[in-house]
Amino acid sequence: MSLAHSSAASTSSAIPSPKGARNAKFAEFSTQALLPITSRPDLVFTHGKGGWLYDHDGKRYLDFIQGWAVNSLGHCHPVMRDALATQSGMLLNPSPAYYNVPMIELADLLAKLSGLGKVFFANSGAEANESAIKLARKWGQLHPNASGGARFEIITFKNAFHGRTLATMSASGKPGWDTIFAPQVPGFPKADLNDIASVEALIGPDTVAVMLEPIQGEAGVVPATEAFLKALRALTKARGLLLIVDEVQTGCGRTGTLFSHQQAGIVPDIMTLGKGIGGGVPLAAMLCGDEFAVFQPGDQGGTYNGNPLMCAVGLAVMRTVSAPGFLEFVRAQADYLSAGLQHLSSRYGGEGERGAGLLRALLLGRDIGPQLVEAAREMTPDGLLLNSARPNLLRFMPALNVSRDEIDQMLSMLDALLAKHV
Repeated sequence: MSLAHSSAASTSSAIPSPKGARNAKFAEFSTQALLPITSRPDLVFTHGKGGWLYDHDGKRYLDFIQGWAVNSLGHCHPVMRDALATQSGMLLNPSPAYYNVPMIELADLLAKLSGLGKVFFANSGAEANESAIKLARKWGQLHPNASGGARFEIITFKNAFHGRTLATMSASGKPGWDTIFAPQVPGFPKADLNDIASVEALIGPDTVAVMLEPIQGEAGVVPATEAFLKALRALTKARGLLLIVDEVQTGCGRTGTLFSHQQAGIVPDIMTLGKGIGGGVPLAAMLCGDEFAVFQPGDQGGTYNGNPLMCAVGLAVMRTVSAPGFLEFVRAQADYLSAGLQHLSSRYGGEGERGAGLLRALLLGRDIGPQLVEAAREMTPDGLLLNSARPNLLRFMPALNVSRDEIDQMLSMLDALLAKHV
């Protein structure tokens, strides 16, 4: 593992760039019209290619966030550009009340790849998870408890993240989310990840399903163990409960297999996909086994669900990710990145690294994550885009086709940052 600077990174350092001229240029773009839902730095991205983003001042940034695991193939990959260009000249949105060719082809491909026979397309991971919750509750109405009551409770997990609708926020276990838009949607008792006894203790007459992420991404890349996933699958089958796996962040090749749960050798009853399935366009999906497809016409829908423009891109992405050799490449790059992060952890007294595939976290051993993110962005001549899901760690979500040179450059830049801040 080489931590030497590549030629592109040889002049990079942790020295912030002069801000005066850059701020003056940024002022040309300033607006008061956008609702302030996040703290954005004073830069405007104008274009991207592969692993790189470019801002209004011409500065480039090595992107190891990639839209929070969204850009499976990096920025503006040719197969996505071609799919958008071709489909945009044919048909954009005939209405979800009718079939279209990309919708049919992508649904068939997902069913074949997952073993789950039915597919519902949505626009975001939260919408896909909302659909899974609705489907489980509908199934619970059709399969009531011993007293004849509809089953509606879905056991979820502390520190989980399932989206930002009222129902998916209620299903999430993110600290503090129970009061932001109170009252919550009821019916989501919280268990402890990797503690099967805590799940079993919550099962009651109203329980219809258990829902979890194979790796809790927002919690800091915290994996469910293989033993826990196997035990959970056995428990849900034994108790007549649905198992819902939220693969919004982990699916579509992110963890080195098409779907993360496959590494535990289990098959869920319902699975949700988002982020990587569209490679950067708004696309998501909820899949279920044929026997759980209990929606009736009118139960679920959406104006843009399954529109051919997004499905054409998703089809191009999924064909690329599932092509022979692609996942082997992802796993090889993941091993290389993991080894490099382990080296930096040992060098700077960290607490190791964890994750699967190209969803990884570096445990810093101290709460300096946000400072490192800001310092990385301000490096010159090239910036580095990182994420700190928790103050004591950094999360890495590069494109699945990230190169060894890009990994080396990121490690070299991170080395310089750690040398200054640790």
